[in-house]
Amino acid sequence: MKEQKKGILFGFIAYIFWGIIPIYWKLLPTVDPLDILCYRIVWSFVFMILYILITRRWSLFLAEVNVVLQDKKKLFAIICAAMLISVNWFTFIYTVSQGHVTQASLGYYINPLVNVLLATLILKEKLSRSGMISCGLALFGVLLLTIQTGEIPYAPLIMAVTFSFYGLIKKGITVSSYTGLTIETVVIMPIAVIYLVFFSRQGFMHYELSTNLLLMGAGIVTAIPLLLFAQAAKQISYIILGFIQYIGPTIMLLSALFLYHEPYSAEQFIAFGFIWLAIAVFTYGNIYTYRKEKRFAK
Repeated sequence: MKEQKKGILFGFIAYIFWGIIPIYWKLLPTVDPLDILCYRIVWSFVFMILYILITRRWSLFLAEVNVVLQDKKKLFAIICAAMLISVNWFTFIYTVSQGHVTQASLGYYINPLVNVLLATLILKEKLSRSGMISCGLALFGVLLLTIQTGEIPYAPLIMAVTFSFYGLIKKGITVSSYTGLTIETVVIMPIAVIYLVFFSRQGFMHYELSTNLLLMGAGIVTAIPLLLFAQAAKQISYIILGFIQYIGPTIMLLSALFLYHEPYSAEQFIAFGFIWLAIAVFTYGNIYTYRKEKRFAK
């Protein structure tokens, strides 16, 4: 239970980070979304290497890398994770840069539904009655939002599916979170460097000092929540992790409304109301189950 509490805490902090991260990308209006993605990859790698050196885990890191290189299945899984998170990052950055923070939040509202689906179908995790009710309410809210926009929300769906499968892979890989994330950045970093040096219209780090510093900081704001998420994924069920995720898009939605004044109708509010109700039902169900288990344990 102690590990589960720690996992829930890590999940909460990670999703709070992701909830406020659109504000960070909004500070880079002059940088192309694909460039931001590549800088995010490069500086994440630099940050991870510094993190491993400062925490004196270099020898452990090399030992784990050696194990991964000898295990083709594990290496393939990490490569797949790297590709999935890259697609997720680009879709998210592009959506936010186009002024659609509400759409970005919808992607991460859909994400927990995909998490629950994967958890029940692949991981064979049991869904409680409150969980089933929550899924039904959340699904209804998402369908209402889709109907209101009158089109299939491709960007939110891409974000939801890629991140759910990324999380599923991270849950199954038996390497430390820092090793897994560092290898992921190594896999995609050569492509990012080649693009920035040879193909970027803006050139490599050809910005004013404040923009360059923000691009360097992108590595930190990327790596920290991913480290926390990877740890949380190992310590709690994928269903619980999925519903904790609603923290992120809720913060995104609030920033879209009150910071960026994106249009928001009464119909959208009703649709999101079903999603918020789903979170409340799921939270109550988990608290009830926890108290019940605690009583039986005495």
